[in-house]
Amino acid sequence: MSKLVAYLKTKSFRNTILLAVGSVIAVVLIAFFSLSFYTNHGSGVPVPKLTGLSVDNATRLLTDQGFGYQIDSVYRADATPGTIVEQDPDAGTNVKENRVIYLTMVTRLAPNVTLPNVEQTPYISASATLASYGLKIKDTVYRSDIARDMVLEVRFSGQPIKAGTQLPKGSALELVLGDGAGASEVDIPDLVGLDLDAVKFALKGSSGLSIGIIQSKIPITDSSNAVVVSQSPMKTDSVTKVPIGTRINLVIAPGKKDGSN
Repeated sequence: MSKLVAYLKTKSFRNTILLAVGSVIAVVLIAFFSLSFYTNHGSGVPVPKLTGLSVDNATRLLTDQGFGYQIDSVYRADATPGTIVEQDPDAGTNVKENRVIYLTMVTRLAPNVTLPNVEQTPYISASATLASYGLKIKDTVYRSDIARDMVLEVRFSGQPIKAGTQLPKGSALELVLGDGAGASEVDIPDLVGLDLDAVKFALKGSSGLSIGIIQSKIPITDSSNAVVVSQSPMKTDSVTKVPIGTRINLVIAPGKKDGSN
């Protein structure tokens, strides 16, 4: 142990350590400067500004300056077709000669999108959905319907279209909306031969109609065995509709639900 300690204190050991450290530093410096020389560190050619140029002018400029290029396309309704809207690397970036520059140009033809189903949805929801598909609302018209601002129909170039129709992105559509008032008249239902439960069910599906006065030809102890034998108003060849809110007066009599008395 004493010999090892004595050796560590010798000049020979110190020289060996210094030589090893110096060798490591020399290797690191050589590798660093060699890599910088190999990669042309700090040197390069600035990329020209290409956004806003036509694709022909941009590619000609890149070719003249020794760059390669690749072109992708995107549709933008507010930009001129054939115009460069993005570039990578950015203008002014120093790159090696022959570097490939990636360009994005505005396509000349709008891609097709599928019309989403917006019928029977509120206008606010429908407009947001259409915008997410790249479609626009050109106009809105109203039609008599009880649902206020509900989309009843979608039209393109004046013609009704259905969900799933292929349209060019950016197309302008017309929406037909309900005015909230609904129709002023409804069809007169045929209630003769129905029992009272069936009458109530039938009127439930007729907007605004209800049962009025119920008369009986003879006393009836069990209404479940009574059917309608006449009604007022009644549907005729000349009268088929009544105003919303009309009350239908009924005359009932004992009978079966199939209409026989």
